[in-house]
Amino acid sequence: MGNSILGWEIFVLVVSIVGLLYAVFQSYLLLKIKVEEEKPLEISNYIKDASNAFMRRQYTSVFIVAIILAVIIFVAFDASGNFTQAWAYSIGFLVGAIGSAVAGLIGMNISIRSNVRCAIASRKGINPALRIAFRGGSVTGLTVISLALLGLISFYMIFGNPELMVGYIFGASLVSLFARVGGGIFTKGADVGADLVGKIEAGIPEDDPRNPAVIADNVGDNVGDCAGMGADLFETFVVTAMASMLLAYLIGGTYGGIPLGTNGVIFPLVIGSIALLATIAGTFFVRKGENQRIMVALYKGLIATVIISQLGFIVANYYLMNNSIETYADTLIGTAIMLIMVYVTEYYTSERFKPVARIAEASKTGVGTNIITGLGYGLQAVIIPALVIVSGILIAYGITSFAFGKVLGLYGVSIAAASMLSATGIIISIDSYGPITDNAGGIAEMSGFDEKTRKEVTDPLDAVGNTTKAVTKGYAIGSALLAALTLFAAFKIDIASKFTSVNIDNPIVLSGLLIGAVLPFFFTSYLMDSVGKAASKIVEEVRRQFSSDKGILAGTSKPDYGKAVDIVTKEALRQLIIPAAIGVVTPLAVGFILGPLAVGGLLLGVILGGFPLAIMMTVGGGAWDNAKKYIEQGEYGGKGSEAHKAAVVGDTVGDATKDTAGPAINPLVKVVNTVSILFVSLMLNHYLLAGIIGFF
Repeated sequence: MGNSILGWEIFVLVVSIVGLLYAVFQSYLLLKIKVEEEKPLEISNYIKDASNAFMRRQYTSVFIVAIILAVIIFVAFDASGNFTQAWAYSIGFLVGAIGSAVAGLIGMNISIRSNVRCAIASRKGINPALRIAFRGGSVTGLTVISLALLGLISFYMIFGNPELMVGYIFGASLVSLFARVGGGIFTKGADVGADLVGKIEAGIPEDDPRNPAVIADNVGDNVGDCAGMGADLFETFVVTAMASMLLAYLIGGTYGGIPLGTNGVIFPLVIGSIALLATIAGTFFVRKGENQRIMVALYKGLIATVIISQLGFIVANYYLMNNSIETYADTLIGTAIMLIMVYVTEYYTSERFKPVARIAEASKTGVGTNIITGLGYGLQAVIIPALVIVSGILIAYGITSFAFGKVLGLYGVSIAAASMLSATGIIISIDSYGPITDNAGGIAEMSGFDEKTRKEVTDPLDAVGNTTKAVTKGYAIGSALLAALTLFAAFKIDIASKFTSVNIDNPIVLSGLLIGAVLPFFFTSYLMDSVGKAASKIVEEVRRQFSSDKGILAGTSKPDYGKAVDIVTKEALRQLIIPAAIGVVTPLAVGFILGPLAVGGLLLGVILGGFPLAIMMTVGGGAWDNAKKYIEQGEYGGKGSEAHKAAVVGDTVGDATKDTAGPAINPLVKVVNTVSILFVSLMLNHYLLAGIIGFF
């Protein structure tokens, strides 16, 4: 293959297709398992039908907006005399939107077919259930990365110019934002409402079939944690790879024998392709040994994937980057950042470590101390990821710029980000295992499986799932920071013809910086409020059903599950528009009123404000959730104790932060960046206060 760029392009294309075919094969093996027990199958079908109904309604609304935006993009650029950009951006936008949606839908659909199989397998022990849950998760992981690579390489082979591919990442980012927001509001509105009435007021167990909101809660795991996560990680991978490609293309030139405009552009995609092959190999290493923790079994797959990937990166670096020690070191730095982020997130969210145990202990003295302690650990969890990423940025920038000059320093950071994202396939596989086991536990409870199965198999699997979901969110947020930094560098190059620097001592830049810093807080305020509104409506509905039909709690009547699903669906879609619009409208308003310099400040600000807030919310929320599960295992009085009631309330707060508000910051940061890059050429010549801004 040598240095032939076409050969490497074909390699990426073929690997992406191989990944999809292997995902199809894994799906076949999973679906080949027959489900013959009537009750679990009935419950699973309830969840499947309601999940599909919500996604149809959500994506119908989303794609109406997407088509309108595609037309606006085409008209705006065509009117400015850029016909090539107009059709490339608009078509790319639609394809990116479809890719993100499909990634989410595939993840959700395989999850809702895995959950019942996992539940039935749980009767045989942890290992059979773990195998099915992870196989279902691996289908999502392989599909998401394969689709992302297929889209990126197809567009690159057509255009040969990453600048014309910006519409693609905008489409992926926008649908990811919609999916995270809509799915997040649904899942936590249902979950919080079900817990507040079921666990606290009625004193019935989680996933009790007498709770009218129990099906809505399980549906939420799929539309939020599966569809939303799939769309989010698809977008994260696409944006990170594209940011590196775009930066290499804009810098151009040859440095140390490396033609950056060709080899440097394709290198991130080759990294992703090698890692996809490594992920396929890594799935074979996920096995739980006797007396081995579940998390260790999952980590074996991650470590195997990382080792195999790094061996492949040596080959790619030899041919594409002139065997540069510096660029290979950048891949090692990205991998190291990823592994440390995974460990730190597990430390703060696993019941094995002090933070979760301390939050559980604080629950003995009431709700207030539970909330205060959980919030404290969430705030504390920000510092180590920040220091790790700062160290990674400085080292990657330093070694690359020392070897090739300062102009290449940020490209080194972008390679670290691409390497960090190379593990996305196995990380998604580990993450998707979480909602599958969560649903499996619910199906086991509602189907009347024995207490031993729930306590010894599905509960431990579910507790680990909370940690894996938190790990993925922390991983995505960390990569978003590095990708956004790369996009900012590309943005600076785009405006260099008119503005040679973006200095924060300029009042216009500082104004944009402040707007960007507060934007994630303003954005998440809507999401938290939306979860509260959805949960309130579910609380009212569950109370209404309990009071109007006494037979529900007595077990002689069947609750109306469909009514609760319909209520939370309508509320989630109603609350979706404003938060999603914030991410699109803000950079456009700042850019066309204050101009590109203010947008430069905005991009920095949204990174600086969004990163710590997202980490605090996702990690803190995961810790609250597992503190509740820690008590449910028998600590401090176990289920039904005063400590447990306090922990349930803490968990309801954590649910809104970890599964709705926190994860949505990741696509928000990317949407703000991609909108800014997409429209920067129009902003340069058409901003309202151009004459006044010139004074500054």
